[in-house]
Amino acid sequence: MRSNRLQQFLIPLLAVLLGMIAGSVVMLASGYNPVAGFGSLIYGAFGDAYYIGETIRQTTPYILTGLAVAFAFRTGLFNIGVEGQLIVGWLAAVWVGVSFDLPKIIHLPLAILAAALAGALWGLLPGVLKAYVKVHEVIITIMMNYIALHVTNAIIRSVLSDEGFKSDPVKESASLQSEFLESITYHSTMHYGILIAIAAAFVMWFLLERTTKGFELRAVGFNQHASQYAGMNVRANIILAMVISGAFAGVAGAMEGLGTFGNISTKAGFTGLGFDGIAVALIGGNNAFGILLSALLFGALKVGSLEMPSGAGVPTELVDIIIALIIFFVACSYMIRWLLSRWQKGAE
Repeated sequence: MRSNRLQQFLIPLLAVLLGMIAGSVVMLASGYNPVAGFGSLIYGAFGDAYYIGETIRQTTPYILTGLAVAFAFRTGLFNIGVEGQLIVGWLAAVWVGVSFDLPKIIHLPLAILAAALAGALWGLLPGVLKAYVKVHEVIITIMMNYIALHVTNAIIRSVLSDEGFKSDPVKESASLQSEFLESITYHSTMHYGILIAIAAAFVMWFLLERTTKGFELRAVGFNQHASQYAGMNVRANIILAMVISGAFAGVAGAMEGLGTFGNISTKAGFTGLGFDGIAVALIGGNNAFGILLSALLFGALKVGSLEMPSGAGVPTELVDIIIALIIFFVACSYMIRWLLSRWQKGAE
């Protein structure tokens, strides 16, 4: 048991290290200094209070999209629709934030709850189709991403925007922005959403690891036939898993709408946060604590990469290559696990 837990920790770490080594080789082959490149990346992510604030702000939605993907993984489902669920959650949060005049103690939770509900409803249809018609959730969720993008754009243009492309700012009573956090991080865009994201990670851990319903959800993910034989309602658990996964994604959208941007605008394409959540979940081992660390890694890579062109002359595209290489090595976890087992046998 202890050996398995150690491997769960070491394999993502080795994948990250191998990805960075491979990225160094790519930088060398392209004529760039990898030491200067990674030095600029680290400085751009953690070099001063402003960069730290920006890294934490970028980490916030990654935690929630990672949790959304991981929750579905842990229950035997592959939710590719996190991107669409995030977008509808963003829309719902901003709509509530713009449309009502309420005390902050009511308005802010209501906006976040609306985002969670919107994401959950967007996850409900794939869950129902999976449970009752056996339609694969990957196909449905991919299609619903595009529906979410274009329907949201239409609603912004026709309902929320006088200018045609951007809503009004959310009211102060529904905002996650913090003058205190901004002041201690040299006016970064860090906001209180990080506290909500950490709380959401605890909720996922507690639900899956410490409750009877969480055991049922995981059991259905492991073996539907055995779960049904044991008296569990397989269909209801499939639907519930997609609804909860969608709720996490919807809250990620609220972090952007109520915190980072304070509004919503029409989008020419996807944000990428939902798709990056797949990598965050994989590197985090679909574990709530691991996702906190892997989201921080992705946040640091995204924010730190902005310093690489000016600090080391390295194009930001190389950061995407490094991330892709990390994901590649995570996908090759079987090979890494085999090498570790061979090394352990040799040490004995």
